[in-house]
Amino acid sequence: MQRRDHLDPATLVGSGKAREIADLVKELDAKLVLVLNDLRPRQRKNLEKVIPVPIADRTMLILDVFARHARSREGKLQVELAQLRYRQSNLIGVGADLSRLGGGIGTRGPGETKLEVDRRRIQTRISVLRRQLDEVRRQRTTRRSAPRHEPLVALVGYTNVGKSSLLNALARSDVLVADQPFATLDPTVRRVYLGPDQYVRVVDTVGFITDLPKDLVNAFRATLEELREADLLVHVLDASNPDWPRQQAAVDAQLHDLELDAKPRILVFNKIDAAAGAHHDGSISVSAFTGAGLDALRNAIAQCA
Repeated sequence: MQRRDHLDPATLVGSGKAREIADLVKELDAKLVLVLNDLRPRQRKNLEKVIPVPIADRTMLILDVFARHARSREGKLQVELAQLRYRQSNLIGVGADLSRLGGGIGTRGPGETKLEVDRRRIQTRISVLRRQLDEVRRQRTTRRSAPRHEPLVALVGYTNVGKSSLLNALARSDVLVADQPFATLDPTVRRVYLGPDQYVRVVDTVGFITDLPKDLVNAFRATLEELREADLLVHVLDASNPDWPRQQAAVDAQLHDLELDAKPRILVFNKIDAAAGAHHDGSISVSAFTGAGLDALRNAIAQCA
């Protein structure tokens, strides 16, 4: 942690602090430096002259997590597009110095063994990916235009709040669940029974995060379009996380950016088996683990969907 009145335009942290970090890297035999801030190309270039290990900023780390979790063809296309857009913006004024980043965080995905890609080749690949994702979007539109009789309910929320676990509990399904951020990148739809002759389709969507990189938001816009088609949003919060107000605000901001403010919404606190006392006016408390509160949630969905 460092407190400064202004960020250093050359190195972010200042030349003295950069030398301190370099000494610490040597002392600890560190293999990687992670920076919470997003680095400009010039800052990365100058830091790498002082610090003798690869340097990854926040966006690079998030992109790498996404790359590790992408499973479907669509998910891989979206992650590759985000990585290439980020790489394109960081090629300006950097040149061959990017070769220092070979291997590790930020390098999974397109061109793992060749980072020195000129802008023309990157732009060509971006154009190909955009066409392929446009085709995915057209296919989604065609599927959505087919006659449907059951409302669509979308689970939204911060990453790792238990949306997939909640979907499994409601639908008695076996969607992948993992205690890690961004385990879900591809929309997963399951049919959920609410009552006699009443069913809904529930879709599990990619989790949000504070200040989600714009390249990722743009790349995943085809996936996030599922939210536009939903009849109801179920905003899931982690009752066991004391930081839930900030996470709620981050998701609300993202939904605002996606112009979904007017969409009907239910607020749900999950993981009440691991916490007590977390509540909000008009919210529903549930536990995907124990099943507590699921009937109340089904009733609320039945009334709103």
